Amino acid sequence: MQAELLAIGSELLVPGRQETNAATMTRYLLERGCKVVARTTIADDAQALTDSFRLAWSRADLVIATGGLGPTEDDLTRECAAAALGVSLIREASYVEWLKERFQQFGRVMPGVNEKQADRLDGGRLLMNAKGTAPGQIFERDGKVLVLLPGPPREMLPLFEREVVPLVEAASSGERIVMKVIRIAGMGESDVEQLVAPIYKTFKNPVTTILGGASEVELQLVGVGPSETEAASRVEELASKIREVLGPRIFTESGETLERVVAGLLATRGLKVAVAESCTGGLVTSRLVSVAGASSFLDRAFVTYSDQAKMDELGVAESTLRTFGAVSEETACEMARGALDAAKADLAIAITGIAGPTGGTPEKPVGLVCFALEGALGAWTWRRVFPAADRERVIQQASNSALEILRRALVGFE
Repeated sequence: MQAELLAIGSELLVPGRQETNAATMTRYLLERGCKVVARTTIADDAQALTDSFRLAWSRADLVIATGGLGPTEDDLTRECAAAALGVSLIREASYVEWLKERFQQFGRVMPGVNEKQADRLDGGRLLMNAKGTAPGQIFERDGKVLVLLPGPPREMLPLFEREVVPLVEAASSGERIVMKVIRIAGMGESDVEQLVAPIYKTFKNPVTTILGGASEVELQLVGVGPSETEAASRVEELASKIREVLGPRIFTESGETLERVVAGLLATRGLKVAVAESCTGGLVTSRLVSVAGASSFLDRAFVTYSDQAKMDELGVAESTLRTFGAVSEETACEMARGALDAAKADLAIAITGIAGPTGGTPEKPVGLVCFALEGALGAWTWRRVFPAADRERVIQQASNSALEILRRALVGFE
């Protein structure tokens, strides 16, 4: 079975807004042997929606659309799905009455516009939504299935689990898909590819996808087998060979964030860390304190953005700043030592850099970040120049690298 997912809503195409339903559904479907061949986000535009439904229906066995089932004029999912499939809409009188009763329970009279939420595709059936007023729908024809689900995740997921998951399991050919995600920090995508491509290219099953991020690379291994055990065995065969070449560069295979891995290592070792940040402005500390129980492994943190703050709070020598500059390994070392001296910690990590977009020179370009680690695990320095695509990305890359330095020190890998 192959599936196509449509996320509907103009608000999902606004910068900064993330659509999460598709990723959630993809994981559920993959685990049950259903391959997702396309995921599309579409604005509340009648022509674009109708075309998208028509195309998805032509090439997938299962089409799932989320969003656009509300009562307002721009909620067009029902109308466009019906147009694409060449069927009419039928208003369910019983659902209209149920809606009216639900409004009455809250002491309100139902606006007339809400009646459109009772419209279903002719030949389909409504799926009751206990979390909201917009019901889902399911429509089957010629061995294909269309499912319409509400957009809010708290409404979508219960309906998806109740109605779609059993349908996929029943239609499964018996094959199962298993995915393992291997995550590596402190290496570029091309560097990882150079090491692992000679291995994964010898495997047709599993299939490997490599994804690059901010100082982090993800390897997705997807295996297919007649049973979950067989699929997992095939994935593990490839994963074991990848481990041999990447070794401690892998920070997780179980989906943990880098900060959670570092926190676990610190807690296991019974060590406390102090953090001194300049260009990252507290992001490293924020990521560490996002882990529950942070007080057991984090002592204190300093954000010393100016030269004066570095001198006042961390004891960085004026001569060091004058001779080597605020962004230098020498300054990072003094920041780390100052944080360690001021803290009740076993080790300290320091970060100073040029996040941009201004402030760079030929000798010290935008994207240059210097790191230092001092304390119980020894003394480390690390100098990196990150591609300065934008300020936020440099800051994110720097925070990832700082955590990776901590992790490598904790596992004894240089």
